Amino acid sequence: MRFLFKARTQDGQVKEGIVEAIDRPAAIKVLQKEGLLPVSVQKERVGLKILDDVQRAWEGLSQKELSVFFRELATLVHAKVPIVQALRAIQEQADNKFLRFIIKDISADIQDGVPLSDALGKYPDVFSPLVISVIKSGEVSGNMQNSIMFIAENLEKSYQLTSRIRSALFYPAFVVVAAGIIGFLTVSFILPNLTQVIKDFDIPDVPWYTTFVMAVGDFMSQYWWAVLIIIAAFVGGTLYYIKTESGSREWDRIKLRLPVFGKLFRMIYIARFAQNFSLLLAGGIPIVRALNITANVVNNSVYQGIILRAADEVKAGGTISEVFFQAEEVPSMVSRMIKIGEETGKMDETLKSVSDFYEEEIGVVTRNLTTMLEPILIVVLGIGVAILVVAILLPIYNIAGSI
Repeated sequence: MRFLFKARTQDGQVKEGIVEAIDRPAAIKVLQKEGLLPVSVQKERVGLKILDDVQRAWEGLSQKELSVFFRELATLVHAKVPIVQALRAIQEQADNKFLRFIIKDISADIQDGVPLSDALGKYPDVFSPLVISVIKSGEVSGNMQNSIMFIAENLEKSYQLTSRIRSALFYPAFVVVAAGIIGFLTVSFILPNLTQVIKDFDIPDVPWYTTFVMAVGDFMSQYWWAVLIIIAAFVGGTLYYIKTESGSREWDRIKLRLPVFGKLFRMIYIARFAQNFSLLLAGGIPIVRALNITANVVNNSVYQGIILRAADEVKAGGTISEVFFQAEEVPSMVSRMIKIGEETGKMDETLKSVSDFYEEEIGVVTRNLTTMLEPILIVVLGIGVAILVVAILLPIYNIAGSI
């Protein structure tokens, strides 16, 4: 059985955790053997644990919250606050219940003598291999403060980059979705009522485009539910396919070849590679391991394959730049910068410069993209309104004028 306990150490500090024993008296004896004075020992309630797991899965942890967590931890560690006390201070002011649970579990593990990297490794869905590797490197080198600071800065940059892209694409996406919904409702319910006026007057010489629009309206008024099901099935099937292994790889390739957006995606992946790889190298991670970790966090199978090939090349005695020069997805400027880093032995500094450059470029592209998409969307919506006016409203106006 598992028992939740609260006990005091010989120094008077309060310690909480879980102990396994046959029954409650046995659990108390286990705690006493470890030099702890039990305050409360209660059997773990399985049903409550399941509810907590469901709640944690529903609540989740955002990138911003994770970034703030490491920034606060870096600040407290820099102020010479012991790691357990720092975690408890962050736990007390955290709003996210899932984060509070994780911090509480991590601090309990550290009190039991578990290294911070191993405690974080219990939550692979929250803390990436990159984070755990940098923390482990800090533990080995004794420079935990800089390691946590590196992670905080890396997560903040990643969050700012993601936020910049989302904010740039939110308005166009909202307009497209709203226009689609309004267009569907108009064609399905409003258009048939307008075309009924033309049908009632039984005009012989109706323009072909008006006839076409009337036919579309009649079809949608009767089978709008079927069209809605087809659209939902198509969207759901596409999303399901993208989540499969083969579909994810295909979607990764398509993203790089999209007009306008393909260039933006390439910049994002290059910036992510350079940022994470430079962080790992600065943290003292061996180059092959750093490449393997970066490949898993770059979030694109095409670039993942390129990075893994580079890792194999380095193992065989080659260089990263050799592989990158052969990959058309990698700009030649990036390959040349990596080659310079290899020759000078300052790979982390060179990659940081690459990351900073592409982050600036992404900012410029997203601003230009927003500026460019706004008039395009206005023109498209205007064309839709013009078609409706010319095909339906103008004939109705002519009919009304001839009466």
